[in-house]
Order: sequence, then C-alpha cells, then structure tokens
Amino acid sequence: MEAARRSEVRSVVVDWFEGAARDLPWRAPDRTPWGVLVSEVMLQQTPVVRVEPAWRAWQEQWPTPADLAQAPTADVLRAWGRLGYPRRALRLQECARAVVERHDGVVPRTEAELRALPGVGEYTAAAVLAFAYGRRSVVVDTNVRRVLARAIGGVALPAPSYTAAERALATALAPEDDAAAARWAAASMELGALVCTAKAPRCGACPVAELCAWRRAGSPPDAHAGKRRTQAWAGTDRQVRGRVMAQLRQADEPTHPAVLAGLWADRAQLDRAVAGLVEDGLAEQDDAGRLHLPR
Repeated sequence: MEAARRSEVRSVVVDWFEGAARDLPWRAPDRTPWGVLVSEVMLQQTPVVRVEPAWRAWQEQWPTPADLAQAPTADVLRAWGRLGYPRRALRLQECARAVVERHDGVVPRTEAELRALPGVGEYTAAAVLAFAYGRRSVVVDTNVRRVLARAIGGVALPAPSYTAAERALATALAPEDDAAAARWAAASMELGALVCTAKAPRCGACPVAELCAWRRAGSPPDAHAGKRRTQAWAGTDRQVRGRVMAQLRQADEPTHPAVLAGLWADRAQLDRAVAGLVEDGLAEQDDAGRLHLPR
C-alpha cells in the first residue's frame, strides 16, 4: 500500500507541474547544458528572482565554457554582482576551464565526469544530468527534501543534514525511465519552491494535500527546530566582505586603504574580512595596501 501511495504522489505532482511550471529561461527548449550548469550554480542559496536577470546577462556575455574560461576574473566577479557567495563565480570559471581542457568545451554527460569538475557536487551533477540531458538521476535539493519529508515521511521538515534514509527514499521514488525521472525531479522541486515552502506551506493549494502524510498526522511541529542554525547577516564578517566586494566591483582603480577604512567601523573585523577575501582569491592587495579585484 505504501508503494502505491508513493506512486500516486509522484503521478499527481508531475500532473500538477504540467500546468504550474514557471517559464524559466534555463528550461527553454533552446537551453544548453552549459546554461543549465550555470543556472544551478547561481541558484545555490539564491532565489530565482535575483538569479534570472543575472543568468540572462551572463549567458549573453559568456554563452559557452570557452567564453568564460578566457574572461578576465575581475569581469566575472563584477558580473556576479550581488548574487552572494562570490566564490561560486571563481569556481564556475574554474569549471569552465576544466570543461575546455578535459572535454573540448562540452559539458560532460556522466555523473563521474561532472563531479570531477571544480565546484560540482552531488546535487549539481544530478541536476545537469536531469535538466540538461534528460537522464535519470536522483535530484535532491532543499525543496525536494521538504516535499518528501512531509508528503512521505509525515514530518514538518527534514533533519538538518541530508541522511542516507532520505537518499534511499529519493532513489526509490525516481522513475526508471529517463524522461519520467527528469520530469519528476523538476516537478518535486517546483512543488517545494512554490507550494510546500518552509515557513508558510500553501496546503490549500497543494495537489497532494489529501495524500500528505504530514497533514494526515495533524501537521506536527518541526522536531528538529532546536538544532537548526539560522544564518545571521547584520554585523557579520559576511556583511563586511559583501560591502568590500561591492566597493571593488564599482571601482575603476585600486581602492585606497583610507576608502576601505570608511567601509566599516570595526577595523579588526574589516582587516579580517579583507584578509579572507585575499586568501579566497576574490581580491588582491598591492604593497601600498590598495585592494582590487583579481586581474
């Protein structure tokens, strides 16, 4: 009976997706595998509304791995703008260079080859296989984890860390057929993004509300609430780094130490942030202490 319910959940979600799927450029018929890979990297910890215009501009400027591979790193970081976590931009350029050097500029079609690329992990490799090549893979992001936790597991939210049991469940739910598996991956992700959200799930609009194990259990609260870490922003080193990077992106010349000092009142924290940016390869500092984007 449980297997039948899982199959019904999958079928209902895929049917719902046919009419509810967002019209996103990386889903268009003319999308390229490289465009899909870029979108997946950009979408990590960044909402679609911020990613879409950046992705379009990025694809216009660097439509192939070869284009990005030879671009000035400073231009790449400027184009990344305020997407956050700019080290992703560096990894993406490293990835482009690896695709050119190892695969003649063509994004590979196997999980092993994809995961060997810089910055490509389990999720991104699976997403490229499914969404770029229509191959069967087990695509599990935070949205999918939440859908499976509620609809199948009967809990409010999944555990803070991805578990072997979740991986086994996701694998069992993925259809054997390539096209069907890719469609299920996209559909389950979309349901989590649009309806089965973390803080305010729209259960009244959910296509599987009547099948949802969490709803049937009375919508119990999050059992892991006390273990979840919240990411602060105000006053953190991340905020300082972001402020420094914003200054470097808009500056035509290296930024003088006096200008840097005016960006943040806590000098020790500012110095720590600057040192971290230099160490991460996101900035360079000359002998006079002036800071600039990598050349």
